[in-house]
Amino acid sequence: MGKFNDGIFGSFSGRVGNVVGANWRGIDVLRKRPRRKPNRTGTANQLEQRAKFAAVVEFLNPIKEVAGAYFSRETKSKSRYNLATGYNLKNALVDGPGNTFTLDYSKVLISKGELRGLEGGAVVAQPAHVLEMSWTDNSGQGSAAATDLVIAVVYSPAQDLFQIFNPAPATRGDATVALTMPAYYSGNEVHVWGTVISDDKKVAAVSTYMGTAIMT
Repeated sequence: MGKFNDGIFGSFSGRVGNVVGANWRGIDVLRKRPRRKPNRTGTANQLEQRAKFAAVVEFLNPIKEVAGAYFSRETKSKSRYNLATGYNLKNALVDGPGNTFTLDYSKVLISKGELRGLEGGAVVAQPAHVLEMSWTDNSGQGSAAATDLVIAVVYSPAQDLFQIFNPAPATRGDATVALTMPAYYSGNEVHVWGTVISDDKKVAAVSTYMGTAIMT
């Protein structure tokens, strides 16, 4: 807060830009305009939209390295991550009790592109914390190549933990891959998504929900 005795135009009160003039206890003072506090309230519709957005972002943030790199094509106004958020907001959100929202994991997409995706996807838990993920080798269909790289994302809702294999140690032509998980996933149900990207990492496929398994 600054003090002045008499400016060239006399006493000053009011606001000019970010400066506010006032008289405090008979003294003319200048101070910086206070910042407006954000409005923490809103209409019922605004609060609902915030809750929906928060549910999707909370899910996608930990897998941003996948969704932010391989979801559709970036535009001038929207990043790939923004597009992933918008898609899942519209297509994968489920109403819960008390203005809460969850995701229908079977409808979630973690990647989206022109490359042909995985077909006949399945996942089975094996001993020693291993997830066996399998699919049909559809190499040669459209732009699908045996050398396309496989990416896998594993999520445990109970622990709210992700395990990302980017890329997994497999290609489309392998038709199967063994994913070794940390021991602390043991006993928990996991949801698994698989996708493929070209070997130069420039083109991605629409991801496939592979299913669930109980970790051993």
